[in-house]
Amino acid sequence: MKCYHCGLEIQIEGKVGRQDTCEKCGSYLHCCLNCRFYDPVAYHECREPQAEWVKDKESGNFCDYFQPVLDGEAKSSSSEQARKKLEQLFGKK
Repeated sequence: MKCYHCGLEIQIEGKVGRQDTCEKCGSYLHCCLNCRFYDPVAYHECREPQAEWVKDKESGNFCDYFQPVLDGEAKSSSSEQARKKLEQLFGKK
């Protein structure tokens, strides 16, 4: 995974713990901004419908649905994803 704050590539074995931090910048790793479900335009800024609202998206949290954004997996909002699908269907002008 990569740190959302500094971009450092981090090798994680097992689950990311709530208190785990980036060795370069000290940012929390188990936070919304490092989660594949984070989406700033979604309800509660999360695409996981069962997840509880988290006020501080940069802070370590206890969310059971946390899944780190893996290397090569782009973080894009649902509106960006929809736009890409439409362009694929109708061709980009």
